[in-house]
Amino acid sequence: MDLGIKGKKAIVCASSKGLGRACAEALLKEGVNVIINSRNKSNLEKTFQELNKFADAKITMVQADLNTDEGKISLINACPDADILVNNNGGPAPAEFLNIEKEQWIDALEMNMLAAVFLIKELLPGMKKRKFGRIINITSAMVKSPHPLMSLSTSARAGLTALSKSLSKDVSSYNVTINNLLPERFDTDRQIFMTEMLMNSKGITREEAREEIISTLAAKRFGDPKEFGSTCAFLCSIHAGYISGQNIQLDGGSYEGLM
Repeated sequence: MDLGIKGKKAIVCASSKGLGRACAEALLKEGVNVIINSRNKSNLEKTFQELNKFADAKITMVQADLNTDEGKISLINACPDADILVNNNGGPAPAEFLNIEKEQWIDALEMNMLAAVFLIKELLPGMKKRKFGRIINITSAMVKSPHPLMSLSTSARAGLTALSKSLSKDVSSYNVTINNLLPERFDTDRQIFMTEMLMNSKGITREEAREEIISTLAAKRFGDPKEFGSTCAFLCSIHAGYISGQNIQLDGGSYEGLM
């Protein structure tokens, strides 16, 4: 299927690794000119070299920390007329609610809500004017099934989810869509981090920790980042103009709710 977005411009945040990289690669394959981003220069350069192979698409790298005003501004300046925005950022570590300090709440909000809000606000007017825009927020499955140790991440991402839903109604008539992708247990560096936490807490091997996690998943396997990237690319396509304001679960069927 031709997704109809060849020549479009995209900003994909936190895209040197993991799900962000998977989204960037999927868009590049469709001929989209992509800005990739990371705080880490070496990771960014490595990904740039690996993805700079698509004849019909241009890739540009911007080293920037999205948790700072300077970082967000530099990303916007690199592509002020982006047609596609994929919001993504790291998340705070698990923490007991009673042990969380005020500064941690502020950092979590900046990381998992406010950074995305700033980018959306800057790019939305141009998308409306051009009558095309696709905004994807990579949030978390825990937005719909919160865990007590993940209150920092979940609360901030839920705020972004609420904002996105309210905005989606306002911009749909301009052919601008806003959707959230809710991943759970994809085989990325984040999963390695969670596996190591389980290893340390239970004193078990890496393989034992992975098997224990996999046993809780309906699909009995971790998700492949390429599956995630393909979903993102479709939602950015001309064929997805009637899909907006949605929370799309990517968890292999593990979520037990109806909505």
